Amino acid sequence: MLTRAWTWTADPGLKVTVTNPTDADLVESCLAGQRDAFDILVERHQRHVYQLCYRFVGNHEDASDLAQDVFIRAYRGLKNFKGQASLGTWLYRIGVNVCLNKVAARTPKPESLEPLLLRHDQRVASPEESAAEALLRGERAVQVRAAIAKLPKKQRATLILRVYHELPHEEIAGILGSSVGAVKANFFHALNNLKKRLRDAGTAGTGTERR
Repeated sequence: MLTRAWTWTADPGLKVTVTNPTDADLVESCLAGQRDAFDILVERHQRHVYQLCYRFVGNHEDASDLAQDVFIRAYRGLKNFKGQASLGTWLYRIGVNVCLNKVAARTPKPESLEPLLLRHDQRVASPEESAAEALLRGERAVQVRAAIAKLPKKQRATLILRVYHELPHEEIAGILGSSVGAVKANFFHALNNLKKRLRDAGTAGTGTERR
């Protein structure tokens, strides 16, 4: 979180200085007409929003454009933010919708998935998930990303949020507007579909079939 003092008007004629303002403080200030409060929110969340967009498109230029679109939509819709979820979760929800609505399937640029999947493997308790991800570790990254791009929308979003952003199932459910059970099912099917696509493409190694 950014460390700074922030002065905002709580009531007419009353100014309050807050050190390390919360997202809620900044949202309230922004809605009260202090637009530079939103600049702090952008600074605070832009890295995660950009990374989310990058995972969908695989290149800096498109990811930057989509991230900018996310924050424009967030600013315009800030009055609709009720605070029932965190601002970060709300921004993820906008980001996923922007990416799914605007990004056509394309062959992404090469990028290594192995470090991320190795970290994720250490957290996964399900034997089915571990087996599927063991397959992914040996695949060429460009083909893996191309296969991810062809997954059904909900599966694709779930996989990106779970593997790349390490979000818990409960938060992903809030972002996607679904149940925790549906998120777990989508993740399971996404991994299996990914495995099948890679095998069909001739990229899956031997000895990785589930028994």
